[in-house]
Amino acid sequence: MTDDIAAGSPAPDSPSPTDGYVGDPAVRAEWDNRYADRHRLWSGRPNGALVAEVAGLTPGRALDVGCGEGADAIWLARGGWDVTALDVSGVALERAARHARDAGVVVQWVHAALTEAVLPSASFDLVSAQYPALLRTPDAAAERALLAAVAPGGVLLLVHHAGMDNGHAHESGFDPADYVWPAMVAGLLDDDWEVEANEQRPRVAPEGGAGAHHTDDLVLRVRRLR
Repeated sequence: MTDDIAAGSPAPDSPSPTDGYVGDPAVRAEWDNRYADRHRLWSGRPNGALVAEVAGLTPGRALDVGCGEGADAIWLARGGWDVTALDVSGVALERAARHARDAGVVVQWVHAALTEAVLPSASFDLVSAQYPALLRTPDAAAERALLAAVAPGGVLLLVHHAGMDNGHAHESGFDPADYVWPAMVAGLLDDDWEVEANEQRPRVAPEGGAGAHHTDDLVLRVRRLR
């Protein structure tokens, strides 16, 4: 690891491409290649569902899971949130850190897979996962990691593309059955959680960027009661 970012734990606002990444090297390489193929992969603007759902929340500590090039994390930081942002791609985090510096905000960057990251348990007032590519495991590790990060009284906001969860495997190798979808997280909830939204709705999509062709969102918003 370097002074820029610790192995899977929050660190100062300057990730390095040679940091102590924690996670599957093949997953890191896949996403680094995706980002390296384009000057900008996403729109550069915050996701519409995040903006809508966070509008009435009091700023506190936020975790942005799969932060990409940083648009959501920067938007949250501008709104007064203390933001930790996590991604498997060092290329994405380099861009995100640069954008944050340009915006004059501070974000704590974590270069790790969610299930491997060293994060304080039950300490985030908002855990946001916008269209995350979280791989399923037999022990539901990713789903449980999302829930475990939420502080009592806090909110988990999980947003995904509608229709993909019950699709068929593609010739490209993408199989929806390999990934975590909102219904899987909802299925783990017990009496410690209150469901505030679990629905399909029209997507408010920023123009441009990968994924802009999707028209509807699956939105799961749950609050931890204790």
